[in-house]
This record gives sequence, C-alpha cells and structure tokens, in this order.
Amino acid sequence: MPTWTALTTLNGKAQAEALGVALENLDPEPTGIGVFEVEDDSGLWEVGAYFTDRPDDTALLLLTTAMDAKPFTVSELPETDWVAHVKRELAPVEAGRFFVYGSHDADRVPADKHPLLIEAAMAFGTGHHGTTLGCLKALDRLADAGVTADKVADIGCGTAVLAMGAAAIWDADIIASDIDAQAVDVARANLHANDMESRVKLAEAAGFDHPDLAGPFDLIFANILKGPLIALAPDLSERLTSGGHAILSGILNEQANDVVAHYTQHGNSLSHREEIGEWTTLTLQKTP
Repeated sequence: MPTWTALTTLNGKAQAEALGVALENLDPEPTGIGVFEVEDDSGLWEVGAYFTDRPDDTALLLLTTAMDAKPFTVSELPETDWVAHVKRELAPVEAGRFFVYGSHDADRVPADKHPLLIEAAMAFGTGHHGTTLGCLKALDRLADAGVTADKVADIGCGTAVLAMGAAAIWDADIIASDIDAQAVDVARANLHANDMESRVKLAEAAGFDHPDLAGPFDLIFANILKGPLIALAPDLSERLTSGGHAILSGILNEQANDVVAHYTQHGNSLSHREEIGEWTTLTLQKTP
C-alpha cells in the first residue's frame, strides 16, 4: 500500500508542536505525525505526516497559512521506499563508548564500543538529536570518572536508549518509564532487539507515579522539557541517593540556568553542562 507524506518546515518549537496537534484533526486522518528539530542551528523545525490516502491540499494550505509555515510538500511513496530511505540517511552515532546503530549497519559496529541497536523504523530520538546525544555523552563521562550505579531510572524514556546505555556498562537494577503507552511499546521492542528484556524494567507512568519508581536511585535520566523538569525537581531530588547523579536534557540553552537554579534549591550541585546545537544537557549531583 502506498504511503502519502506531507512535509513542511517552520520556525519555533511551540508553533511546530501546535501544527503537529492540528494535523491530528485532518480528514483523511494521518497514520503518523512527526515533529523534529532540524539539527543545523537554523532554528527550523520539520513537521511531517503520513497518510494511506492523499491528504486534502486545501486543508494543508489552511494549516500552513495559520501557522506561518512553508507550504507542505506532498509525495507518494511505497512504505518500503521510506524504510530504505531511513536506512540510507540514518548514520550510526558515536557517543564515547556507545555506538547507536540500525541493523543495516551491524557490520560497522566497532569492537571497542558498546553497541545499542535501534531499528530504522524507531530511529528518531535515539542519538541523532542533541538532547539524547548529550545524555549518552554525560553517561560516558560519569563512567570514565569511575562512577557506578546500582539503581537507575530513565524517566520519559522514549526508545529507552539511555536505560540500555546504563545496562550495557553496569549490572544494575534499571527501570525505564514513559507517560506514553506507544513509547513504552517502542522501548520494549528495542530491549528485545538488544537482548536486554531481563535487564531493564518498563513502566507506563507520569513522572514518578509508579510503585517501582519509589527509589532511591543512584542515577536518574530525565530527557524531557524544561517545564516538566522543574515540576519534577522535588520528587526527582528526593529519589536520588546521597551523592547520586541526575542527567537532565530537553532544555534549550537559554533555559539551562533556570533549571539549575531549581535543582540547586533541592540540594543538588551542577557537575557538568554541555551544549549541542541549541540544546543543553546538565549533569547534577545530590550533595552528600
């Protein structure tokens, strides 16, 4: 069955996300919607939708006019061609000791790296985005510094690549959670592909609202957004062990100081910060 794609770009995350929400109400209804930052420091965001029937050109034009976006480019392509395109475009990502790759690049895995397999169809948000890459690099730095963790939580796990990174280097009790059921299903598929089903528990939960997230944890990942990160500051800090670490991302560079200030108020100190494009990753430590 052919797949119709409609792609556009526009400035600003808020507008891009709003356009993504508006696309959900189209008739014919899209089978999938993606909102992605263009990683070239341009400030542009790409919004794409996928349809089994050709989308209505007039409806798309009205949306782009309302959201000040470029006109949608509508194309028809077989689904198999889309997968092949992703395989061509999805280059492996190296973050210190970690190597994130698709199965089509299995022959390129270096012997001295920890491989993390993410299938092409699940590739977005795994390591090619500055936030996820920043978190993997932060984990690599902690490991280089001799840090070990017995209990790890990955909040807002998405593909669970961060939880898998921790499982690759530590024999730890690890749980990955997400508020979105579909994300949990994707995480489960990725754990299966990496033979880590017994290494990482999964939970569908908002924040720490799950019995298995009571803690305490030696390391907590939270790659979400500024607002939820600030809201989670009290609960996340409470669940860190004394001297434990938090790796936070999903933070625009200009938002980082505000996030640091909130976590400092809850007994944490900044260990490291890194900017990749317009995104900042913070490594914090709970004051012993």
